[in-house]
Amino acid sequence: MRRKRGPDRATIHAAARNGVITARALVALGVPESTVYHRCRDGGPWQRLAPGVVLLSTGQPTPDQLVIAALLHGGNDAVLTGVEACRRHRIRRGPSTGGSLQLLVPHTRQVRNTWYLRVDRTRRLPHPVPRDGIPLAPVPRAVADAIRLLRSEREIAELVSDAVQRDLCTVAQLVTELDAGGQHGSATPRRVLRDVRDGIRSAAELDAKKLWRRSGLPEPWWNATVFDAAGRFLGIADAWWDDVALAWEINSYQWHLAPEDYAREQDKRARFTAVGAAVLPTMPTRLRRQPRDVLAELEASYAAAAARPRPAVRAERITPPPPSQWGGSAPRSVQ
Repeated sequence: MRRKRGPDRATIHAAARNGVITARALVALGVPESTVYHRCRDGGPWQRLAPGVVLLSTGQPTPDQLVIAALLHGGNDAVLTGVEACRRHRIRRGPSTGGSLQLLVPHTRQVRNTWYLRVDRTRRLPHPVPRDGIPLAPVPRAVADAIRLLRSEREIAELVSDAVQRDLCTVAQLVTELDAGGQHGSATPRRVLRDVRDGIRSAAELDAKKLWRRSGLPEPWWNATVFDAAGRFLGIADAWWDDVALAWEINSYQWHLAPEDYAREQDKRARFTAVGAAVLPTMPTRLRRQPRDVLAELEASYAAAAARPRPAVRAERITPPPPSQWGGSAPRSVQ
C-alpha cells in the first residue's frame, strides 16, 4: 500500500501568514503531528515561536512574525497593545520595541506568557483598530498599557508627549484609561501626565523642568506662544519667563535633524532677538551632564533680562484644564 504523501512546500507556505502557522493548521493540511514536532527540534528546518505556533524557517524571526505568532497564540479576539501597538499607530518617540510584546485577551481565556510575549487577561477588551491586518488596541489604551510597564520618566514623557502633540489622543483619555485599569503601575505615569498637561513636550523638557526647580527662579510658562507688539507670531518658547521676556530653548537633536528643522529654529531665534526678547539655548545633554553650569547660565540670563527694559512682546500660556476635565476622579480598581 502506497504511503500517502503530505502537502508540498508551496501548499504549506501558502497557508501560512508571513511564514507563521499553527501546528493545528499544519495537521489539517495533512502534515503528521510527529513531523511537525521533529521539524521544530534543534537543527530542524522549522522553529516554535509559541505553544502550537510554528515559524517555517530558522534564524531570527522578524518583528512582524513575532506579532503574528503572538496573535495566533492568543486566539480569537486577541488584541496587540503596549509599545509595539504604539509604533504601529505611528507614535515615533519613546522606548524601542526591543522588549516583550503585550497582548490583551478576554479574562476568561487562559493564555501563557512566552519568552517574548506578556499576555494580559482583561474584562475591558477594547474594540480593535485594524492596521495592516493587525488588530491594535486604540491609541489611549495602547499608550496607557505601555506606560504602566515603563520605569523611566523620560521614556514615558517621550511616548505620551508624542501621542498628545500629534493629536492621536488626549491627556484626559490617558488618565481615563489609567483610572479604569486601577492604580497598579500608575503613579509615575500620572506624574508625567501632569507635566505633559502643563505643556512639557519631551523628555528633554522634563529634564529642564526638574533642573528649573533647583534654580529658585519663578516658574516659567512651558511652551508659551510669543507675539510681537503688533500681534505677529514669533514662535513657541520651550520655557518663557514673561516678567522679563526670557525664552529658554532646549535644542534637541531629535527635533532638528532635518536641515529645514534647523533653519526654522534659527529663524525663530532671530525673530525673538530682533524684538528684544532674550534667548538662552541649551543642548539637552547638558541638562544631565552639566546641570550646575546650565543652572548658572539660566540664573545669569534671567538676571540680565531683568536688568534691561522689558521689550514690547506678549505671550500666551497653556492653561491646563481643571482636574475634573482630565480624569481627576479617584482611580477605580476595575481590571
